[in-house]
Amino acid sequence: MTATAQPVPAVFDGPDIPMSRLIKVELRKLVDTRASFWLAVSIAAISAIIGLVVLIVGPGDPGPSAADANITFQNLFGLMTAPMGFLLPVMAILLVTSEWSQRNALTTFTMEPRRERVIIAKLIVSIIASVVAVVIALALGALCNLIGGLIYTDAGTWSITGSGLLSGLLNILVGVLVGFAFAALLLNTPAAIVAYFVIPTVLEIVGAVVPWINDHLIEWIRIPMLSDSPNGSDWAHFLVGCLIWFAVPMFFGVNRIMRSEVK
Repeated sequence: MTATAQPVPAVFDGPDIPMSRLIKVELRKLVDTRASFWLAVSIAAISAIIGLVVLIVGPGDPGPSAADANITFQNLFGLMTAPMGFLLPVMAILLVTSEWSQRNALTTFTMEPRRERVIIAKLIVSIIASVVAVVIALALGALCNLIGGLIYTDAGTWSITGSGLLSGLLNILVGVLVGFAFAALLLNTPAAIVAYFVIPTVLEIVGAVVPWINDHLIEWIRIPMLSDSPNGSDWAHFLVGCLIWFAVPMFFGVNRIMRSEVK
């Protein structure tokens, strides 16, 4: 008669890997792959091209006030955040899906079996990347504004509103977090990128074709985006959009990562 051995549950009683070390590892993963590196280069190149074009075009018609001209700190900051808001979510997607598409999940979750800590580290890195992007946008906007003020006598206005700065930060941050949530939900790089860009486009097309959806629904279900001077209605649309595009897919995505079989 052969006795059946009972499985012994795994016990993790060794020293914890510091969260700071996990964050450093994820920061390195953010830029050390070929795709992520060239995405970062593309963001820098596009921002430089935008600044160069604005300086070549000049201040333009200032309109009612000098702040309406092309070369102002606030306008340049908004222009610099455009490529960052467009491409940074892709970097966040690659950060999440690289574990699964490149079959690194076994190594990662062997070194740190508590998957929730890895998810938290990736999320913190995504937030850090968004804040750094805003700082870079401010620096590039200030540089272009300084050069514009030296070239053109009617340019180089330095005023920037707090709401404009906050909107720029939140728009980049929410875009990155939405990309993160889609990546966690799908765990596949092409699928997450396509979903992130195609679903909002389809909604906008449907809204353009169906007037009732455009008038009553589209503002509540599109990807959240704030204007430079948001009002109460804008904030309501923004919060509902965050719930739809980030909170819901993130909830199911985290559950999928926690339960997925590692190969």
